[in-house]
Amino acid sequence: MARIAVFGAGSIGVYIGASLHAAGADVVMIGRARMRQQIAEQGVLLSDLEGRRQQLAAAGFPYQENPFALTDAQLILVTVKSADSAAAGAVIAQHARPSALVVSLQNGVGNAAALRSALPGWQVLAGMVPFNVVQMEGSRFHRGSGGQLMIEASPALAPWQAVFSQAHLRIQPCADFDAVQWGKLLLNLNNAVNALSGLPLKNQLSQRAYRRCLALLIEEALQLLRAAGIRPAKIAKVAPQLLPLLLRLPDAVFTRVAAAMLKIDPQARSSMWEDLQAGRLTEVDYLNGAIVGLAQSLGRDAPANRRMTALIHAAEGAALPSWSGDALYQALRIR
Repeated sequence: MARIAVFGAGSIGVYIGASLHAAGADVVMIGRARMRQQIAEQGVLLSDLEGRRQQLAAAGFPYQENPFALTDAQLILVTVKSADSAAAGAVIAQHARPSALVVSLQNGVGNAAALRSALPGWQVLAGMVPFNVVQMEGSRFHRGSGGQLMIEASPALAPWQAVFSQAHLRIQPCADFDAVQWGKLLLNLNNAVNALSGLPLKNQLSQRAYRRCLALLIEEALQLLRAAGIRPAKIAKVAPQLLPLLLRLPDAVFTRVAAAMLKIDPQARSSMWEDLQAGRLTEVDYLNGAIVGLAQSLGRDAPANRRMTALIHAAEGAALPSWSGDALYQALRIR
């Protein structure tokens, strides 16, 4: 059986790797000592918003720290933080076979390009994880929202489709992946709003004050994408251009019109909230910061996203504040 390696296995990586392992795939997950120790003591409990609960025993669970485990992999799923993409590419180049297919399953834009720069001559595909995974007590990895994995279309994906489907991780190949990544990034602008709200995603998105913050960030991003000639793909049930209007609707109307958007487990939170809770650096520079960078490339400014980036950086390594929606909206409007 062909081996799959998940490199940088945190919450998303463990959920994907453990799901594949449970489906009988030959998988190895490679990550930090803390995660290896946790799994060695408690195993892994997979759960999701559809009611799935699957306990995987610690004994024989394929989690390692040593990147030497990449040696026999024929498919490498990269799930490290965006800031670590270049370093991950260097480790893969050192330990893996050049014939391995490498897939970036990371937030933001530009990760696949960073991997390609570190892996000249390798086949590297961009990918996107649409769902949320939060790590909970008891070594539980809980998927709180829906969606299929989206990966840059390639014939190289064909041999892997069946095992991913068996693992409840269907792959949707996408031709114009740049558009997909920008479409997902627009939605990921909510990661920072959610982190500063201190609320579960469903609760936060049910409140117009917080949705106004997200609408402001998305509207600013859309203006810059238009100026750059970039057309983001439709990732949610609503076209990207309509998101600001939808988000600003009164709560009662939004709840009816956007029921699909609120189909989120009550326990789900953003990965950025999880990072701040754990005292880790976030990926804000690759989400809201990517909009700031796009603005700079056009000789423009992105004040709301720039301010949000600064607020998240201020919260890194500090006591996590809980902003009210109105206070956060006013802070984002400061020029």
